[in-house]
Amino acid sequence: MSDPIVFVLDVAPADAAEPAAGWASTVHRVERGTPILEGTDLGATRGDGVFETLGVLSGLPQAISGHFWRLARSAELLELPAPNLEQWLVAMRMAAAALPSDRQGGVKLALSRGIEGSGQPSGWLVATEAEGDFPERTSGIRVATLDRGYSSDLSERAPWLLPGAKTLSYAVNMAALREARRRGAQNAIFVSSDGYVMEAPQSTVLLRRGNTLITPKIDIGILPGTTQMSAFAVAEEWGLETVDRLVPVSELHDSDGVWILSSVALATPITAVDELPIAVDHEFSGRLNAALISRRE
Repeated sequence: MSDPIVFVLDVAPADAAEPAAGWASTVHRVERGTPILEGTDLGATRGDGVFETLGVLSGLPQAISGHFWRLARSAELLELPAPNLEQWLVAMRMAAAALPSDRQGGVKLALSRGIEGSGQPSGWLVATEAEGDFPERTSGIRVATLDRGYSSDLSERAPWLLPGAKTLSYAVNMAALREARRRGAQNAIFVSSDGYVMEAPQSTVLLRRGNTLITPKIDIGILPGTTQMSAFAVAEEWGLETVDRLVPVSELHDSDGVWILSSVALATPITAVDELPIAVDHEFSGRLNAALISRRE
């Protein structure tokens, strides 16, 4: 795996006019080992910021509009200054172009509140080449269900807990992945305290029942999935029905296939939930991943 490629942004307000030299003049590639963040930045000390990770295929970033919508939405939920999407678009394309065009990869966009009291957000991007060719898209993975500790009406009862925001504070998500591995699984699926499927720590959950694709509705306190949106668009072109709704945990075992969807790994089929085998639709997985890979933005 090659070293990550890092860019730093001179973060501009959302309504700022493009400088005479162009937005590219506000994006700076930095050499490996160059400090880019002060130790007092609130993104580092409190996870007070937001991020997005876009998949890159053939040098082109994917699902741009969905990721930018989610970045702006997360910033609004945290009461951060709105990002200048034109500036981030230029920066993101520069980062994606720095990756090998014959390999899959990803670009992480990060926006933090900056140094406390400064009023100036910090922004950076990290472009990373994928480690391999994602054999799990074919072989599948095992998952463990983990209680998220929230009921499905969290968004209504406690919006200050920032349900649906993609924040830099990911300690719980990483702890969940470690717990899943302790249980002999490779990933986790969060469930609400009242028994509904939520999301994986870094992915969206997708189920198939007959000719219908199903994903948990986002108002239970989860992120809208950008790859899930693309998967739904593909499914509708194929004449399948798509629906977002409450998904009881029991449906993970009573389905014609379950996947987790993410921007870089795309569609990964689930072979077992809590050590119990479930149906795997390898043919559909192959078709879906081929369609997602064929996207050009």
